[in-house]
Amino acid sequence: MKSNEEVVREAYRLAEGNVLDGHGFRALFTEDGSFNDVPNSLTFRGDQIPQALAGLAGAFPDIHRELLDVHTMGDVVAVELRIQGTHLGGFPTPVGEIPPTGRRIDVPTADLWYLREGKIEMFNCYNAANVWLAQLGANPDFESAIEAAKTTATGA
Repeated sequence: MKSNEEVVREAYRLAEGNVLDGHGFRALFTEDGSFNDVPNSLTFRGDQIPQALAGLAGAFPDIHRELLDVHTMGDVVAVELRIQGTHLGGFPTPVGEIPPTGRRIDVPTADLWYLREGKIEMFNCYNAANVWLAQLGANPDFESAIEAAKTTATGA
């Protein structure tokens, strides 16, 4: 049986843009396993897991994860990494899709992988979504947020 670190490293390999094997990635998970995109409050289970990979690769076909540090603590594998790629496809947001910009992203990320009997039970991805969006040119609209807060505070 592969070690927990080997399973996680295989998951990263299968998620690379030049490999992109969503079904192989899914097969590394337990039947009830989950992939949680924590900053965006998204959870993928079962057959949704490969779709999550395909969606990201659609926006960044050359997606690459540069693993900086990997620590195994029993059934938990913690990884510090950088998600890198070129924005060549539409990137979905709650208010619509950001069209391709051709910009490169290099996003600091920390992933926590929880395994049970050699299978991934839960994968929590903590990417710096604010950095990601800024690198795509989608900076936050602070002015609108300030105005909305003023309106709420005054009860108008």
